[in-house]
Amino acid sequence: MENVLDVQGLHKFYGNLEALKGIDFQVGKGEIFALIGPNGAGKTTALRIVATLLTPSEGRVTFLNHDLKKHPDKFRENISYLPEEAGAYRNMKGTDYLRFMARFYRTSEEQEKEFLERAKSIAGLGERLREKVGTYSKGMVRKLLLARALMTRPALAILDEPTSGLDVINSLEVREIIKSFARQGISVLLSSHNMLEIEFLSDRVALIDRGRILDQGTSGALKDKYQAPNLELVFRSALQ
Repeated sequence: MENVLDVQGLHKFYGNLEALKGIDFQVGKGEIFALIGPNGAGKTTALRIVATLLTPSEGRVTFLNHDLKKHPDKFRENISYLPEEAGAYRNMKGTDYLRFMARFYRTSEEQEKEFLERAKSIAGLGERLREKVGTYSKGMVRKLLLARALMTRPALAILDEPTSGLDVINSLEVREIIKSFARQGISVLLSSHNMLEIEFLSDRVALIDRGRILDQGTSGALKDKYQAPNLELVFRSALQ
């Protein structure tokens, strides 16, 4: 499988705190790769570095053969990032918000229309897009934000807790959207505390704790290796 993203020896220091301690992982084209671990493990730090929001202290990050330190602009042109606590402008109508975001990325009015129509399809909110975002449920806002993240068909979508706080039905719909885009060749780097979600979504998983990757592989291979019925018990075994 062709790798879209290659992370080697990644370190991140915050003063004397070493949040990442030399992690390595790769994401292939059309692959959904997940980082799982407890709060403070380093998941969000790793995602923010790949998204160019944080500068790595040491190590090398390569995306589509571009080095992060030398060509961060190439990263920004071809990725999208959905933070866990992302929000939308509450006083804007859904359609206006999507059009506003599309204009940041479009190169022509025709492309803007293309992005907007794709976003409407992804969001699946129908006539509610004519209403202000402030009237939306949390699930509706998350779908709107996911539509914003995927409407440009980025080479890599970085999703931090994509279904955080959503009910079962909305979570299933968001997961299906993510899987459908991966089938179209879009790579996904995500984090989640929901182990069932990870098993459903991910092609491969990396277990991370205290800034180190403990192990990685497919969910099936990891469960076989640790003789565990689920990823929660895999993680507990890997910590020992």
